[in-house]
Parts: sequence; structure tokens; C-alpha cells
Amino acid sequence: MPAPEETQPLPHYPFSDRGDRLAPELHELRRRCPVARVTTNAGGEAWLVTGYELAQQVLRDRKFARSRLGEADGPTQDAPILAPELLDAMQHLQRAGLRDEVLKALSRNQPDLPADWVAGITRQGLDAMTREGSPGDLQRHFAEWVAAQCMCRLLGLPFEDRDWLAARADLDLTMKTPTNEELARNWEELRLYMAAYTATRPAAPRGLLDRIADLNDRQQGLDEKQFSNIAALLFVTGYEDFAGFLGVAALHLVQRPHVMDTLRESPERLPQCVEELLRYGVVLGNAIPRFVTQDDKLGTVPVKEGDLLLLSLDAVNYDPAAFAEPGTFDIGRSPNPHLRFGYGRHHCPGAHLVRRQSETAFATLLDHLPGVRLAVPVEEVPWVPNRMAIMPAGLPVTW
Repeated sequence: MPAPEETQPLPHYPFSDRGDRLAPELHELRRRCPVARVTTNAGGEAWLVTGYELAQQVLRDRKFARSRLGEADGPTQDAPILAPELLDAMQHLQRAGLRDEVLKALSRNQPDLPADWVAGITRQGLDAMTREGSPGDLQRHFAEWVAAQCMCRLLGLPFEDRDWLAARADLDLTMKTPTNEELARNWEELRLYMAAYTATRPAAPRGLLDRIADLNDRQQGLDEKQFSNIAALLFVTGYEDFAGFLGVAALHLVQRPHVMDTLRESPERLPQCVEELLRYGVVLGNAIPRFVTQDDKLGTVPVKEGDLLLLSLDAVNYDPAAFAEPGTFDIGRSPNPHLRFGYGRHHCPGAHLVRRQSETAFATLLDHLPGVRLAVPVEEVPWVPNRMAIMPAGLPVTW
């Protein structure tokens, strides 16, 4: 009697903490099996989607939803979702009549974040770095500094609280190390901070949180816990995603002196460069989750109601079916239809903020430190482990 065949264990996702390159496993899965079964940090199974057109299908089709992901017994890829409004804040804001005010603050104009102010605080961070001497840490003095300054000013939070806020935001986006109880306690500290801060407001709003709190007082669309949860979420996602992107993008720039020289000579090319940084940078430590609401097919793979889907937008943005020579960093790439901010109706409301403030911050960096260079081989750049938003633990540079 023949021996039974051994079943291969499913690959465990995520594969890497690094943001300087796409994990080889993602390249291989996209080539061989763009809808692949994997295990998750939560211990369950999911379908990992790595193909560009397949990701568009998931983001476009209402059969693939987020509806059950916020329920107590819903599938998870990491820690449980603590409240439904943390999964779909924009829908809760819309039902409460607050969404328009949030979108106005995040619009192309961004009245709370004028370009000259962003350029000024960027210079302050870089000056602090140069005073400490070479090598300096561009992650701390540029990426995290600019992200914290922008989010505190936008939301109206005191910048002197940034270290306390950032430490809790960092823990919230850690995937493996904390227990679920530790994560819940950490989040409750953030939520209570936001509740206390917005409970007593001056007559003149300090920022976006005061403005939507005033609206919510009149319209009573959200209760106190829902409002403070969403306030905390706005800081955590805004700060972490922006600081992670700025750090990864800065790493790619400072490795390429010829690109920096081109941008100084032709600053009008900087917006196109930011788009390529958004495509090329590997910034998602986990994936974008969706829930299958009825049996269907993704490509040739049948998926069933109740299945968890994970979209690797990093892998999708390297799909050669959508991008010529995707492994080449090309600031002249056009068109550049990356899915960094989602697709169709699922589009990140913070896209304008990241684009506009990144352009200002990088223009200031290029002007203020014309000789900036990576101080170590790229392989020696450290990375924060187990993070939902990939981030360098430090970015050593000389100038």
C-alpha cells in the first residue's frame, strides 16, 4: 500500500519586514499563483491576492466587502477589530454628517497645512539632525518629524504630546508581539486621551477634531465612544502611514544621487517622482482585507462565502502585466496606475495629503541637504519588526 502523500504546509503571510524590496515570495506567488492560500498571524487561513487585475476586481466588486470584518466573530489577519467604526470610519462619519468636513480638510488645498509651513517644519527637523552631527537619522528627523507635525496641526493636537501619541500608535500597528489584551489597553488609553481632549474645547477650533466635535454636538450622529475611537484612528493611520511612506521613499531617493540631481534641475518632475515612490515603495506590513459575501471565482480560483481575502498592494504594484519593467525605479513612468491608495470607490481619503505634503517635504530635503547620501549599505538599514505599516527603525545618512 503506497504511503499517503505529505501535504505541504501553507505559507505564512506576511513574509518580510523590509521596505527596500518586495519579498521574493510575493514575486513568486504572483507569477505562479496570484490567488494563493496562506495562513495569517491570527492563526486562520486566507486567500492572498497578488495580481493587479484580480485586486481591481476585488476592490470593484461588492461581493467582496468589509461588512463582517468588524464583527466579534469576523475573520481577522492580525489582532481583532475592537469596534466597527475602526474598520469603516468614513461610512460612520458619513452617516453622522461629518464626512464632508473631514474630506475638506484632506482635499487638494488642505487649508490646515500650507506649503510654506510644511517646508518650514521640514527644515527645522533637518537642522536638528545636522546639529547632532553625521551620520544623522533621516527617519527620526524627517519622516517621523514631518508626519507628526502635519497630523498634530491638521487634527489640532498639541505637538508636545507627539512622543506619547506616537508610542501608542506604534504599538497599535504591531502585529505579533503584544497580546490582544495589551493592544486593547493601549487603544483605550488613546481613545480616552481623544475623549478628554475634545470634551473641553475653546471657542475657536484648534483643528479638524474640534470642528467635527462641534458638528457632532449639534447633530448627535456619533456617541462619545464612537467619536473618540474615530479621532484616535485618524491620528494613528495618518501618522503611521505617512511616516512609513516618507521613510521608505527617502531611502529610495538617497540611494540615487542622479535622481536627486535631476529633480533639483527639473523640480516640476517631483510630482511624477512621488507617484513612482508610491508604486515602488514596499510599505504594507500586512494586507488589505476583504470578506467574501457569496461564492464566486477570482481568476480560476473558486472562493466561498465567509473566506478572508488579503490584497497585497505592494505585490500588485510590481505586476508586469500592469507595469513595464516594474523592478526599475523610473521617475518618468507614465501612465502609472498604481493601487497604493486603492481603486474605484475604495480610495484612501488621505491620498491628497500624502501626495501634496510629500512633494513639499522632498523638495525641501533636496534643497536643504544637497549632498545627502545613505551612510550604510542598504542591506544594513534596520527595519521595525512585525509592523502593519513598514518603517525603517533608522535611516542613517551623511551630507
